[in-house]
Amino acid sequence: MPFDPAVIRASFAVVERRADQLTKFFYAHLFTNNPGVEALFPARLAEQRDRLFAALTQLVLRLEEPEKLTGYLAALGRDHRKFQAAPEHYPAVGASLIAALKHFSGHSWTPEIEKAWVEAFTVISQAMIDAAAAVPESTPRWWNAEVLDRRRAAPDLTVLTLRPDRPYPFTAGQYLTVCSDRQPHVWRPYSLACAPRSDNTLELHVRRVPDGLLSTALVNDVLPGETVRLGPPLGEAVLAPDSDRPLLMVAAGTGWAPAKALLEQLARDGGRPTTVFVAARSDADQYDLASVHELVKEHAWLHAVLSAPEPGASRNEAAKLLRAGLAEFGDCSGHDIHVSGPPDLVPAVAAQLLDQNAEPGLLRHDPVAATFNRSRPLTPAEWFLEERDVPWINRTELG
Repeated sequence: MPFDPAVIRASFAVVERRADQLTKFFYAHLFTNNPGVEALFPARLAEQRDRLFAALTQLVLRLEEPEKLTGYLAALGRDHRKFQAAPEHYPAVGASLIAALKHFSGHSWTPEIEKAWVEAFTVISQAMIDAAAAVPESTPRWWNAEVLDRRRAAPDLTVLTLRPDRPYPFTAGQYLTVCSDRQPHVWRPYSLACAPRSDNTLELHVRRVPDGLLSTALVNDVLPGETVRLGPPLGEAVLAPDSDRPLLMVAAGTGWAPAKALLEQLARDGGRPTTVFVAARSDADQYDLASVHELVKEHAWLHAVLSAPEPGASRNEAAKLLRAGLAEFGDCSGHDIHVSGPPDLVPAVAAQLLDQNAEPGLLRHDPVAATFNRSRPLTPAEWFLEERDVPWINRTELG
């Protein structure tokens, strides 16, 4: 490694408390010095700035773990194809990043630090460029998909049926990113809620997030006949190949989407003993019970446990009920395990299952981060102390 990770880490600590100002400076510098680049970004940059700084944080944390860094950069490079990122854009980004870091480091900035950051960015950008270049030319940057149907499954949740304009090559358990012209350049990740179909249609379960740009548009506004863009499939929370081990699934909220896809694939593969916990905040939030009952009715190997507290119960009470049910399940050794659901619940459930003798190598879930804090920190102390969740970045790690 041509640069010293310790130098990078120490210099980053100087500026991380001024994240908001630094990222504003970065984008102002980038757009001023590179006419035309601004058109590639969302009109509202507040969340984009959060995502940039979170990406920097993830990179700094991984500098001393080359294997994790390599996979992370390769996934980012492949995923950035859909943003129309080209090799000539990377030097401009690097120059603006160095300018922002230098400006907010003040007197602590030295030639040694600048050299380390230039070398680090050179390695990072080249890894992303190489990963993007390695994608076959026949693979599109994105797929255009027609909205065939939208069904309001709950007040804040819509089930979308999409038909891509060409075959979409994915495996049950993966997720994708979506963009709509109603919110240009805003991409968000959603799990695929079906196994591959002969008619090439896809199913997504979209819950409206408070103040969410894209989720609000998809739940409230997008109509059949419109077109959305789909990024390439991501994630490795798929069925273990050739496994005959019993399977335990935990699906909370819209975590039912990937669980449903996996169950459909299991049925095609012949099935094996499977228990799925389907958890929700209330009975009314069990939005796809018809599919659950149909799968259980058709497949003797499948057992479903519904978990929802009494009306008016808190979210914590719903989580407590689920965890109590899992405790009653008992020993998890020898099971393939899939966990999906809210990003703050998945790590807690995974930790509990490990305590119940689940084998780490057999437990799968997408990379998760703390629940997205949509209130933007107002002070340097808040920026420093509050975790920033950046789903489309964190979830590409295993892509």
